[in-house]
Amino acid sequence: MDGLLLDTESKYTKVTNEILSDFNVGRELTWDIKIKLQGRPGAEASAIIVEEYGLPITPEELRDIGFEKQAKEWPESKFLPGALELLHYLYENGVPIALGTSSNKLNFDRKTGHLKHGFNVFEKHIVTGDDARIPPGRGKPHPDIWAACLGSLNEGREDKIKPEECIVFEDGIPGVQAARSFNSHVVWIPDINAIKVLDGQEHEIIGSNGKILQSLEEFDPKEHGF
Repeated sequence: MDGLLLDTESKYTKVTNEILSDFNVGRELTWDIKIKLQGRPGAEASAIIVEEYGLPITPEELRDIGFEKQAKEWPESKFLPGALELLHYLYENGVPIALGTSSNKLNFDRKTGHLKHGFNVFEKHIVTGDDARIPPGRGKPHPDIWAACLGSLNEGREDKIKPEECIVFEDGIPGVQAARSFNSHVVWIPDINAIKVLDGQEHEIIGSNGKILQSLEEFDPKEHGF
């Protein structure tokens, strides 16, 4: 969701840089570290930041500080190019869709409360990072979140959808890794700055069962029979 459907990744970066400045670290969040954070649960991402920047606080304290600052940013969240159009197209054409996000339920509601015209298409098929169906420590890059999404879609269906029949859309490496472990197809839309840092490694990351696009605007549902 973050950085794929919504412009919230830039807000995460803004808040992180504010915190680093508050602690006089003398450095900002760089993309070689940012790519390690994308898609990970808040506790894991906070632990990485504390270690990488030597912050004199615990990951839990960093997470709490971040939550407070982020809460002021989320009401300004907007759909990224092509996101709303794709969601409506899939919904109107009867394509089963689910949302899996590492954001907890509170943050999800804060980010999307003013964007119901887009997120209503998922109906009940939304799995957040604190969902009981995801065991502790099994966030991305583990595939559990995608398994929970598919389980939700398959509930009550006689013709069960299989993982290999699914397409997972992602912007972050942990999510791509989770999708590959889930044995699904992957459409990866990384930030251009991530591509620069990866320096050619992106093709190894995506593997043979996926594609890399610059934007959701480039995705043609009809090419996949939708």
